[in-house]
Amino acid sequence: MRTAVVGGGSWGTALAIHLARTGADVRMWAREPEVVEGLSRSHRNPIYLSDIECPARLTATADHAAALQGAELILVVVPSEFVAATLKDLPRIPAAVPVVSATKGLDPQRHVRMTELVAERFPDAPIAALSGPTFAREVALGQPTAAVIASRDEVLARRLQGWLGSREFRLYTNRDVVGVEMGGALKNVIAVATGIADGLGLGENARAALITRGLAELTRLAVALGAQPATLAGLAGMGDLVLTCTGTLSRNRALGMALARGQSRDAVEGQTRMIAEGARTVSSALALAARLGVNLPICAEVGSVLFQGKSPGDALAALLGRAARPEDA
Repeated sequence: MRTAVVGGGSWGTALAIHLARTGADVRMWAREPEVVEGLSRSHRNPIYLSDIECPARLTATADHAAALQGAELILVVVPSEFVAATLKDLPRIPAAVPVVSATKGLDPQRHVRMTELVAERFPDAPIAALSGPTFAREVALGQPTAAVIASRDEVLARRLQGWLGSREFRLYTNRDVVGVEMGGALKNVIAVATGIADGLGLGENARAALITRGLAELTRLAVALGAQPATLAGLAGMGDLVLTCTGTLSRNRALGMALARGQSRDAVEGQTRMIAEGARTVSSALALAARLGVNLPICAEVGSVLFQGKSPGDALAALLGRAARPEDA
């Protein structure tokens, strides 16, 4: 299977390593010339996951057309804020070539899901979404992982399950593309909130409360957009939420902890080339919630801390001061 991976960050590199390890010929498009050069010279990505050697079947290019030439499968794995622009630069592809979005986020301008952007660029292509509790490093190391491949076309989902899955990378199919994508996007916002609570030393009870009430929030918004509630209780919802809110490799949790220490978002992001998607997704989540009349109190407080200068302590105090209500309200 000749596979093109569009994106040379940590997640794109991890998926490319995984696919090459299973025997696929993988051509990865990377924006950074040093990534292309590093993979060509030493079989390592010098910026992301630099300590992990890449299989010889993985090659890299900075040319969009070269990356997609002859591809039988395309994975789009760039940060959500760059997906629309990246798709515009991709050449036309044969109608039968599947395109899989592995980006967890929403478009910051139009607040649409990634597969919606892919469908606009490639209206005739079979399209799917890949999501779930997946830290890039662990996938790259071949550690056991379970994830979801979602498509409205069940036949396509089963084909991709076979093409992308392995013994260590176990894939489950799902027809609920909306639920899978929204779960993957919104959990990042809740992870920022959980990181703030952890950074303030509020304890594990508070963390459990934020995760559980955060799940209620992301489920409300996802269902309002057409998702099935059961999807948000699965790998792409609860599974990814728990991992991102508690894992030591979580960039979004780390951002929240840094905010609790008094650092600004700009200062935190200036220290790394990796992106915490929650800082981008929260604005889209709140815009969608306002449009649909959905209440997202945790997301609203995260947005206030990130963009309105509210202190993390005041944000948590606002959540604690909310009126008591039924759990299912």
